[in-house]
Amino acid sequence: MLDEITQLRQRAEKELEAAGSPAALDEWQARYLSRKGEVKLLLKSIGRISDPEAKKAVGREVNLLSRDLEERLEARRAGIREEERARRLEAEKIDISLPSARVARGRLHPVNRVLREICAIFQGMGFQIFESPHVETDEYNFQLLNFPKHHPAREMQDSFFISEDLLLRTHTSPGQIHAMRACAPEPLRALLPGTCYRNEAITPRSEIQFHQIEGLAVGPGVSLADLKGVLTEFVHQFFGPDRKVLMRGSYFPFTEPSVEVDVECILCGGAGCRLCKGSGWLEILGAGSVHPTVLRNGGYDPEEFTGFAFGLGIERIVMLRHAIDDIRHFFSGDLRFLEQFA
Repeated sequence: MLDEITQLRQRAEKELEAAGSPAALDEWQARYLSRKGEVKLLLKSIGRISDPEAKKAVGREVNLLSRDLEERLEARRAGIREEERARRLEAEKIDISLPSARVARGRLHPVNRVLREICAIFQGMGFQIFESPHVETDEYNFQLLNFPKHHPAREMQDSFFISEDLLLRTHTSPGQIHAMRACAPEPLRALLPGTCYRNEAITPRSEIQFHQIEGLAVGPGVSLADLKGVLTEFVHQFFGPDRKVLMRGSYFPFTEPSVEVDVECILCGGAGCRLCKGSGWLEILGAGSVHPTVLRNGGYDPEEFTGFAFGLGIERIVMLRHAIDDIRHFFSGDLRFLEQFA
């Protein structure tokens, strides 16, 4: 009987090792460990043994066989599960050594790119960025900047009025009053970038919205010479260290004296071309000494404080730098245009 147990053990263990799937293990379990399996049948045959000692020894060996086979079955099941998991991981793994699919990346709009570059230049000269409202009162947009009601200079800025007194700002200059009233009576150097809105006919040279940067410096003894030094440094950093600067007289209600600032043509170097209309110069901004009335409205005593202000259009600067001939490209959303500035 003991030899029969040994043979059964050897055969069961060999077949268990050969079973390579959960279904094969189920078949093996039914053959050897089920109620009608060979181990149970072997256990039932013990009753035919007459010798009590022999019956006890055989019963012990059969129980040991049953327990061993159960343990081996569970171990084999765990091994098959691990093998299947390893095969699945191998089949499903991603080869990260291969290049991934390229995903299109966003980038700064050319106007925002130049806006940030200009801000960085003036911040390096001590100017602090201020933000001001896009919706202004007539008082801030015009009156406090020395544009009285019915002043003819208002005709240059056809405005989007929301109500009798509210409008979309036509320039960033109202920010001068906000900045001065926030800082007076201390000196200040303020930079006010943002979007402006005018009821313009949309053409290659004009749009109903555009971006400006307003610069303002107020303090004892601030002069037009300081303005020239600041703007010359800006031109040299932005357009190149050898670029010449020209200041010529002009008129703005909120500055006195007022100037237009030109730079040497970036295309022809001053020789005269189509871009500069043969003059050799390109206008980039307007500026001047802050009008005493504006200083007083901002909270400064014009007997003690003076200042300068300037304003430049960002789209115009971008157009000059890249020889772009149509401002409408900036607001078209055309990727063929925008991707050139990647």
